Amino acid sequence: MDSRELRNAFGQFATGVTVVTCTSEEGRPHGATVNAFTAVSLEPALAQVTLGRTSKACQYLDGKPFAINVLADNQLDVAWHFAGRPADRVPGWVDGPIAPLLEGAATTISCRPWRTYDGGDHLIVIGEVAAVEITARDPLLFHGGRFRNLGPVETHWSGSLDCPERGWFDAAAVFTPLALA
Repeated sequence: MDSRELRNAFGQFATGVTVVTCTSEEGRPHGATVNAFTAVSLEPALAQVTLGRTSKACQYLDGKPFAINVLADNQLDVAWHFAGRPADRVPGWVDGPIAPLLEGAATTISCRPWRTYDGGDHLIVIGEVAAVEITARDPLLFHGGRFRNLGPVETHWSGSLDCPERGWFDAAAVFTPLALA
C-alpha cells in the first residue's frame, strides 16, 4: 500500500483538532497537536489519543495524567504551535484538575492513565476521564489536509413534514390525547 495514498484516504474523514497536554519530566506544561482522538467508552469513561512514536509527548505520557484540548475555531495558531511551527505568541496555559489545559479550548477532557498499546508507528494511549469542561465555542476541524470551520447551523427537521416550523403543524398546535374506552 502506498503510504501517501493511505494518508490521503485517512484524510477524507473530517476530524476535530486536539492538543494533548501533559507535563514534561521537569514539570513544565507540554502539548502535541493530534487529530486522532476517539471516545472509547461511557462506562467506564474512557478516551483515546494516538500519537506518533517520535512525539516528545509519548515519553511524557507513560503512566501520567493528560488532557485532551478540543481546539476552538479561532485557535488555528495554537494548532500550528503544537504541531511544530511555534507561534510568536505562546498559547496560554491554565491549571487543570490533573494536567495542564490550554486557554480558550472548545472542550477539555482530563484523563488519568488507563492503558497504552502498540499502534505501529504510533502509540495508542487510553485515559480514564476524570473531568470535562464544555464551552459554547465551535471546534476547529481538519479535512483533506486543511483546517476548516463549521458551516452554518441547519435544523435537522428542515426537510421533514414533521418540522414544527414548516410541516403539518406549527409550534402553536395543541394536541388532545385520545380517550381510551
